[in-house]
Amino acid sequence: MVSGDEHVRNWVDGWVLSRGAAPPLVEPWGYTIHVGQEQHVSRHVLGATNDDVHEDDVRKAAESTRGRGFHLKVFADPARVLPWLGPEWEPYGSGDWLMTTELTPRPAPDAPAGYRLHTWSRGGVVRVMLTDADGSFAARGQVAPTGASAVVDQIETSALHRRKGLGTTVMRTLHAAAAAQGATRAVLACTPEGHLLYESLGWRVVAPLTNAKYAGASD
Repeated sequence: MVSGDEHVRNWVDGWVLSRGAAPPLVEPWGYTIHVGQEQHVSRHVLGATNDDVHEDDVRKAAESTRGRGFHLKVFADPARVLPWLGPEWEPYGSGDWLMTTELTPRPAPDAPAGYRLHTWSRGGVVRVMLTDADGSFAARGQVAPTGASAVVDQIETSALHRRKGLGTTVMRTLHAAAAAQGATRAVLACTPEGHLLYESLGWRVVAPLTNAKYAGASD
């Protein structure tokens, strides 16, 4: 059985590949990832989950930076984690989760009637897009396999095309693509909106996700 720590490392490795971020730097408490965006310069990710997340480690990670644009990801209940952060850390993304599923080889699904499925790979990341009959954007997603594990990322469905099964088609296409490359399991970090879709497809929760960004010391 895969441990919580392994799920975190799998997610870090796949997310870095998916987003084109720098290789993770191993820290005593987890990982630092340089992202390279003005509003998301870098992120600290705690390497443990749930009850294995300790206050001292969270505080050490939070105190290791004073740079605006740093984000902090902790896979534990926000009710536990947020009191350990100073007022300079601003929480966001309430109700997010780390989830996982097992992958088995299976054919990719056909596009729903009235839609066209586009799939391509670049730099080890498989991308999927659904367009409608006019060629307009309907849904998308991508998966980054890293050996036995893969990270599903950036799942999105246009507001004009929701509740038509497009998210399910995207996910099953990504599942098939990752399994075809040898991945036997997948992980993702999701919002409350995505949680129900992933759960319906057999994903299970590993841990809640606490998000915060460094906003600077108050005057």
